[in-house]
Amino acid sequence: MKDAEGNPNWPQRRERLLNRLRARRAALGRPARGFATRPEPRTIGNAPRGRQLAAGTLVHSGHHMETGGRALWDLDMPTPRFEAGLHGFGWLDDLAAFGDGAARKCAQDWTWDWIARFGRGAGAGWAPDLVGRRLIRWGGHAAFLLKGRTPAGREAFFRAMTTQTRFLRRRWQAAPPGLPRFEALAGLICAGLALEGQERCALPAIRALSRECDMRIDAEGGVITRNPEELLEIFTLLIWAAQAQLDAGHKPEAALEGAVQRIAPVLRALRHADGALTRFHGGGRGQAGRLDQALAACGIRPGAQPEMAMGYARLAAGRTTLLIDAAPPPSGAASVNAHASTLAFEMTSARRPVVINCGPGTGFGETWRRAGRATPSQSTLGIDGLSSSRLGLIGRGRRDEILYDLPGDVRTHRSTEGGVQHILLGHDGYVSTHGLTHVRQLSLSGDGRVLRGEDSLGALSETDQERFARHLAGSQAAPAGLPFSIRFHLHPDAEAVPDGDGGGVSITLLSGEVWRFRHEGSAELSLEPSVYLEAGRLKPRATQQIVLAGRVVEPVCQIDWTLAKAEDTPQAIRDILRDDDEHLRDEET
Repeated sequence: MKDAEGNPNWPQRRERLLNRLRARRAALGRPARGFATRPEPRTIGNAPRGRQLAAGTLVHSGHHMETGGRALWDLDMPTPRFEAGLHGFGWLDDLAAFGDGAARKCAQDWTWDWIARFGRGAGAGWAPDLVGRRLIRWGGHAAFLLKGRTPAGREAFFRAMTTQTRFLRRRWQAAPPGLPRFEALAGLICAGLALEGQERCALPAIRALSRECDMRIDAEGGVITRNPEELLEIFTLLIWAAQAQLDAGHKPEAALEGAVQRIAPVLRALRHADGALTRFHGGGRGQAGRLDQALAACGIRPGAQPEMAMGYARLAAGRTTLLIDAAPPPSGAASVNAHASTLAFEMTSARRPVVINCGPGTGFGETWRRAGRATPSQSTLGIDGLSSSRLGLIGRGRRDEILYDLPGDVRTHRSTEGGVQHILLGHDGYVSTHGLTHVRQLSLSGDGRVLRGEDSLGALSETDQERFARHLAGSQAAPAGLPFSIRFHLHPDAEAVPDGDGGGVSITLLSGEVWRFRHEGSAELSLEPSVYLEAGRLKPRATQQIVLAGRVVEPVCQIDWTLAKAEDTPQAIRDILRDDDEHLRDEET
């Protein structure tokens, strides 16, 4: 494993050495002379970011650098994660999206410089998942890269692609299970079928990909990490692998097609009304356009939405959608990016996110990464100073896995009464420490304009009551009680101000909608700073959170709250929202 900043330890250095040796062996032999089938661009870039990069400004993995005419490989690498990202060639998507002469020159210079420096196994770019990622981009943007190149330059390009393809044929198994292995296999299939004379490399990979689909994609279409964005990335890779097989005259195997059919409805259930994915367990909103592109390519028409998808419950009515983490978090090796977010929810009103989780802080360093995983960074209830799942250590050199005091019993019950959708949820993540169970009930009105919530902490059994009493008696909090907080993190584009009477908060969205938050019970309401952690930005975005702070004195404590759309929205805004509704319905169709 790597340390906190991603620096490799001895096992990681050993893998790098094996990769280098295998890459040198793969460079032997006759290279492909060209493409047997012309690969199409698979990935979507960001043209404004490509313009910046062509002008000498690199924004990558939370860092801002001026290239000053230097090659990317001459820059100071602030972290191993930053360096690995450059070797994955994601920046090539942006330059190709911009696509002018200066962008092409940068792309060509940096690609052929990579070939000269690292093409025989040197550097940090020979992890199998990085090689697969790079091959997909090189193949998809080959026309952009090869335009105007000399015969010697073209020969060097195809030799490098052949070397990487042969390397993956022998080393894809070294990629960790999950997304990295899917990246390695998809890259091997796409390159092996596209390059002349390399089909023999792709055929075993096609069979291996089918086995991975059967092992890693469960019967309901989810993955063990419960990361929605990771599921989208895997889904996209499977679509690309299937398209590469069809382009080469092969029919995709049944296991791959079955995995695609299982995943598609799950991803549809995990997207908000604005089209973005819900942000849980290390996943972000998803690259703009990626989900729509993948769903369109798979050709699977929308069906009935499942009530539960990969452990997330969905409530939707009118313009409002809620997605709730309604299952235990991952454990063991699958939990290295998991969050202590049990019973947290996100809410969107049409195209405007309202309630969010802080999100993954991986791109902003280890401190933000750990903070983003804790319960206070989720929109749920938490006992002050303690997450509902704890981050622990296991094994030599391993860290940051949610491994102990997980919520083992997470229950849900759904019902509908008079058009109102109700969901009752509970988890026992605080039973082992305090004897308390968190119970949350959410009720969404039939028109989506009112969300009612009840959050309770209770000692449900005699044993739990005794544990709670012992903790309270031995705590500095007695007799004031055990402090807890219910947090509602708000999107940065939502402007929140306290109501004049101090008993609520008004939230104004960019669309002009106004939502009002009110509560009942002994908790104190406050509006506090928060952050929105989003990949691709230089620093976290400042935002706000509504906090209900209370204390548990008795074995049962309940706080009721309401989030309702205001009735006094101006007529002009209502007309805009009505047009927006019609546009959303057209898009869904």
